[in-house]
Amino acid sequence: MHLLRSFVAALLAVFAAFALAVQPVAAQSILRDAETEALLRDMARPLIEASELEPENVEIVLINDSSINAFVAGGQVVYVHAGLLNAADTANEVQGVIAHELGHITAGHVVRFGERTKGAQGISILSLILGVGAALAGAGDAALGAIMAGQQAATGNFLAFNRNQEAATDQAGARYLNGAGISGRGMISFFEKLRNFEIRRGYSQSDDAAYGRTHPLSGDRIQFLRDQLTKDEYWDAPDDPELQARFLSVQAKLYGYLAEPKRTLQQYPESDQSTPARYARAYAFHKDAQVEKALNEVNALLAFDAQNPYFLELKGQILLESGRPTEALVPLRRATELTLNQPLIAGMFGHALIATEEEANYEEAERVLRAAVAKDRFNPFAWYQLGVVYAHRGDIPRAKLASAEQQIMRRNYPEALRNANDAEAGLPVGSPDWIRAQDVGLQARAELEALRDSR
Repeated sequence: MHLLRSFVAALLAVFAAFALAVQPVAAQSILRDAETEALLRDMARPLIEASELEPENVEIVLINDSSINAFVAGGQVVYVHAGLLNAADTANEVQGVIAHELGHITAGHVVRFGERTKGAQGISILSLILGVGAALAGAGDAALGAIMAGQQAATGNFLAFNRNQEAATDQAGARYLNGAGISGRGMISFFEKLRNFEIRRGYSQSDDAAYGRTHPLSGDRIQFLRDQLTKDEYWDAPDDPELQARFLSVQAKLYGYLAEPKRTLQQYPESDQSTPARYARAYAFHKDAQVEKALNEVNALLAFDAQNPYFLELKGQILLESGRPTEALVPLRRATELTLNQPLIAGMFGHALIATEEEANYEEAERVLRAAVAKDRFNPFAWYQLGVVYAHRGDIPRAKLASAEQQIMRRNYPEALRNANDAEAGLPVGSPDWIRAQDVGLQARAELEALRDSR
């Protein structure tokens, strides 16, 4: 799925199942991009295997937030802020952060935190997240205030518990890095960045100040980790050059998408002819409606690597969003083929087929979009486009089902229930779509009941 139009601005429905995760993430948006997700998976896989978790069960989710943060909040999901990727210099630094967060998952810290605080006036997971995120974002006092408000009796217990968590998790992260054959240099260098951030923000580095913090001071953690990691056999292992090149490209891509075009062009001036710089500028020019300049940049990228599916995806996106859907079909079809029907890219290809308004393209669009949602049900953009196809051919029950799938992901449960019921009434009894309409209706009804019970 492309960055500019298809970043998902609503929490994916799958994560709604993790009750602890809803509150800290709900106010933010999840960024979905095929290339970024593939990179994060590849960066995390050896660490996940070293932690003895199953790679297919662990999600690495990118959050649209400029603060330097990562966290877990229930289940086997690691949330990484875009600001952290922007602040990192290497893929190895991000791997150090992921290793640390995997330590929270394997130790069951979120679950244990809930158990620990049942009798402590219910300190919420939001307090834990604020303790990490707000402190790193320069709001340490506010973070502590969020914990303390109305819960003074539990604060000391919370802080001691969380500091112990962080120390244990640092050790676990170091083990996973070594077990994966990855150097811990990135973990050290990233903590050094955080320590410099603390100093610039005026945080005291004294032992007395550490008590009022949810995490040990970065300096303390650096010393502990340095003592441990420098002894590991992979301390001097070189960074993976291919992974680093991919990281720099994704970092530039995200910068080009998230920053104002003027800032992007300052950060990546036209004198810089590197792949990451061209990538960032292509997005900046596209955002600024400078279509030919955007196409020039992406054509230069394709001259360097003609079979890069993400460069092809970007070219198709620029053409599609510039009102040239027929021209977009060739690069998007090839990108879809090269990624073996990656659902986000296939969703954009399906959109382009529909946007041509050529009757002959609707059958292919349906096939592409059905394959996309079969691989990734949590893709509201593809569901919307599939609904357009169904409505176009007069298949209203399936159009209603596609709408219900979208509304569940947007947490619009009343509308999801209405559409699911309408779809069920019009679909052949016992068919796969009829069964799915029942499932969506049951899910929407359960969510509505849960909301009523919470009031």
